[in-house]
Amino acid sequence: MNFSTTRSGCASNPDCPAPGADDDGAGIATLSEVVRAAMAAGFVPQRTVRFILPFGAGTATDVAARLMAEKLSPRWGGRPIVIENRPGADGLLAINAFVSANDDHVLLYASTASFMAHPYTLEKVPYNLERDLAPIARVTDTILAVSVPSSLKVTTLKDFVALAKAQPGKLNAAGAAGVPDFTLGYFLKVEKLDVTRVPYKNVVQAATDVSSGQIQLLVSSYAVVRAGLQAGRVRVLAIGGRQRASVAPDIPTVIESGFPTLNVETTAAFYGPRSMARELRERIAKDVISVVAEPNITKQLIATGQAVRTGGPDELSETLRQQAAQAATVAKALGLKTGR
Repeated sequence: MNFSTTRSGCASNPDCPAPGADDDGAGIATLSEVVRAAMAAGFVPQRTVRFILPFGAGTATDVAARLMAEKLSPRWGGRPIVIENRPGADGLLAINAFVSANDDHVLLYASTASFMAHPYTLEKVPYNLERDLAPIARVTDTILAVSVPSSLKVTTLKDFVALAKAQPGKLNAAGAAGVPDFTLGYFLKVEKLDVTRVPYKNVVQAATDVSSGQIQLLVSSYAVVRAGLQAGRVRVLAIGGRQRASVAPDIPTVIESGFPTLNVETTAAFYGPRSMARELRERIAKDVISVVAEPNITKQLIATGQAVRTGGPDELSETLRQQAAQAATVAKALGLKTGR
């Protein structure tokens, strides 16, 4: 973002000298000092800011983006923040739009679920993760849920596996695009289940279909099935992660349930274009972390099935490294190679 700044105390003072205006330079801030002062004062976007998302409205990512946009806009000089939902093509529609913009007023807000599997599921990845997605801020870990229709007479993951083995080829399953669907394939292969995988452009539609019983298993964010769960149409058998979620303490993890192959860890985060300066990324991260720390925002994020875990560029980079290693482990088990 090209941000405007003013030197403290000079904006309304016509006698305030410009840098280098005095004869001997005494008492005049150097360029580096002016820059540091501007950094401390904050940044103000010069035009509308856009957050591009790879998921549709109503998903955990979308809910979080809108909550943060409402709080960040006043911090960023009152400039509007527009949310652009671009679901589809396994996250590529959003990522390609973001990369093509190459604009420091356009940020990608995405879950790592959107792209970690790309090296193994795409013949050619049209972007370079390290080059094109500059890490800004980690926001939340998305709680993944393994759900079935309430009409399906199973109450545990073991029940579902037993049912699928008893009825080969008769059940349908889906995973949210990216890592959840990737991991679902891993689970089905390890358990030797003959279950039909149904692709979805928008995981919200998949949530509707699991509620109505058109699909019998869905791996998605907890947020996207929460309405069906509250209405009694969906049953969540297990959640991802190493420990139970505070929003659903009675639901066991997939590891507790005996199926660690279904464990999915994904992180929602902000990314800037490759040209964005490190200093600017750190400043935006500071604002994001501050907003997310507000009790009301934290409470709302947790209610949608997310675990707040913020961090700046370095923390996000380490998260990317860890989850890339996890994706590589799954790919190896599936016999997939990079650039397949």
